[in-house]
Amino acid sequence: MDGLFITFEGIDGAGKSTHIENLARALRLQGRVVTLSREPGGTPLAEQLRQMVLNDSMDAMTEALLVFAARRDHIKQVIQPALARGEVLLCDRFTDASFAYQGAGRGFDLNILATLEHWVQDGDLQPDLTVWFDLPASVAAKRLDGARAPDKFESQPQAFFERVALGYANRLAESPGRFARINADQDASAVWIEVERAVRAKGMLS
Repeated sequence: MDGLFITFEGIDGAGKSTHIENLARALRLQGRVVTLSREPGGTPLAEQLRQMVLNDSMDAMTEALLVFAARRDHIKQVIQPALARGEVLLCDRFTDASFAYQGAGRGFDLNILATLEHWVQDGDLQPDLTVWFDLPASVAAKRLDGARAPDKFESQPQAFFERVALGYANRLAESPGRFARINADQDASAVWIEVERAVRAKGMLS
């Protein structure tokens, strides 16, 4: 079977992690080999860079360069090999997050991000499906309140996450065939129904 690359996107608190596990379970029941990963991260080097990105103070360009450096290692060490083996690669965030967080959230130059995307992803590597968990920033803030010690992104004001959500909406508008927008402002079972329906619609789940 051909490899499949599915990414999960959304602001912190949108509930991605639960449904990544649900989808992995459903795909494995159908005989698929599933690899779970995340960004920034997914390799020892990328995980080190993740800690810097999430916790250290830096300007937007430094942040973007570190994220894409981590992504390059992740692509070469994990994503491309898994797809070559015919596996399903489920990833918690990918390049859409860079356009949403560093681009829309931080206000970093989208043209530079597009150039980095082209260089790092060998020109054309994109997910087969991106599942976007669309959740109002105010709801996400309530879900995260007191849940854990926030990293530097989670501690940003609500206006930041409103800009991030707009960044995701813009990416969807640019690539509507790749995205599935999920209404994440409902209970987990209803969200899973939407996720499952979106994956089935792509012929990735029978």
